[in-house]
Amino acid sequence: MKQSTDRNELFPVFLKASELNFLIVGGGNVAFEKLTFLLKSSPKVKVEIVTEEVDERVLALAGKFRIPVYLKSYTPADLLGRQIIIAATNNDDVNAQMVRDAKRENVLINVADCPSQCDFYLGSIVTKGDLKMAISTNGKSPTIAKRLRQYFELVLPDELGELINYLEAYRDTLNEEFSQKVKTLNKLTEGLVKSTKTALPVNIKEHV
Repeated sequence: MKQSTDRNELFPVFLKASELNFLIVGGGNVAFEKLTFLLKSSPKVKVEIVTEEVDERVLALAGKFRIPVYLKSYTPADLLGRQIIIAATNNDDVNAQMVRDAKRENVLINVADCPSQCDFYLGSIVTKGDLKMAISTNGKSPTIAKRLRQYFELVLPDELGELINYLEAYRDTLNEEFSQKVKTLNKLTEGLVKSTKTALPVNIKEHV
């Protein structure tokens, strides 16, 4: 099989969702999926929903997290004060209007199931304490991203979050220049790469 020469040129970033204003337009299955994704990643996300009709699951989830739901048609004024918008309607004309409005107002937009209209993708995410990994297939195969997420959730130990806390505490005890701290921590954690075991290195706690 010929190896693909395609390259994923997306630039990954980790946003502080609690400090940005999100808007989801739509209230059906897709909106429920997007809202669930946002809340799973950041339960304190600042998000509101605009929709003419709303699914009971969306309403229940929004109520649980005190997320405002406005039962109305989308208008360009809904973009005021927003940084990120997710178009989750089944109306192509409305989605297209949101794309035009978002471009004009310099608001980032994700249009569900339409990669060519997206400024960003909502990739699969693996979270282990403070460790967070985002997986993207450049919008080509969400299924592959989902399977990789399931794999990493299975093989990465939950104790990784604890390990990160140990390393942070140990780093704070080092009275060294930054470059030397990096070398020290690299030496301490090199066993994580060399070993196929998922157990924590026994010497981590000894250094804290």
